[in-house]
Amino acid sequence: MTRSFLDTNVLVYLFDADAPQKKATAQALLEREATRGRAVLSTQVLQEFYVAVTRKLAEPLPPADAEQAVQSLTKLPVTPVSTTMILMAIRRSRRAQLSFWDALIVEAALASGATRLYTEDLQHGQQMDGVEIVNPFL
Repeated sequence: MTRSFLDTNVLVYLFDADAPQKKATAQALLEREATRGRAVLSTQVLQEFYVAVTRKLAEPLPPADAEQAVQSLTKLPVTPVSTTMILMAIRRSRRAQLSFWDALIVEAALASGATRLYTEDLQHGQQMDGVEIVNPFL
């Protein structure tokens, strides 16, 4: 089965009232990928999501609402970040000139069996070891 990894920024837009077009795109993407059983996340994404929606939005979510959102997202398959993935991300970061956090997202996508990584943080159309980078907001 094809899997699609959703990066943190895609999920944060679900709650970003200042970006209505991106919010609508993120909602449609999540609904489509989850309904088809393709959406997958990582523990890193859940952690970053909670911090971003409670601190970085113009209108942050109350912590209880953010916790409920994370709880809801855990209904999707979640790939735990392992020490092996961390070491692989360090190597990828150094080799590919990526931030460590972006490299760890790529490693989690690979570990989850995803063939598509939805993010706006990496180059649209780029292939990384069989994972296609897709910016859904273009």
